[in-house]
Amino acid sequence: MNLKNYTSTVPAINSIGRIQQSLVEAGATDISMKYDQATKTCTAITFRIVTNEMPCFFQLPAKIDPCFKVLYAEIKRPQPDTKKRTMDQAERTAWKIISDWVEIQLSMIKLEQAEPLQIFLPYVYDPATEKTFFEQLKETKFKGLPNSK
Repeated sequence: MNLKNYTSTVPAINSIGRIQQSLVEAGATDISMKYDQATKTCTAITFRIVTNEMPCFFQLPAKIDPCFKVLYAEIKRPQPDTKKRTMDQAERTAWKIISDWVEIQLSMIKLEQAEPLQIFLPYVYDPATEKTFFEQLKETKFKGLPNSK
């Protein structure tokens, strides 16, 4: 399998902590986590950062279930505990990938290769609707994009 971090041993909580620290260093405030009550796992990090003199909320989701489906599909001979182990691995993998992505994006911002809003625009979060900008665009079949019909 050629997927980044699919064998990561870094606990999800460590990756989440790294993400939080990186965001704080980049000027983020009001960082919070969203949890799935059934599984007691963190499913998203929401934070506020001032960009272009305007405070914006962003939400970075960890899509653990889709990650699980991809990882589990690769297993040739499942054992009785394979689903649990694969779900644990999916959580570690999803958060590690987000952690790496955030660090890379923040490096681009520090090196003036991109602006925060340019990087995080799909993740702009509206607490009133509990949706990201991307999710809102998707609901409208991306009608807000240039050249869309």
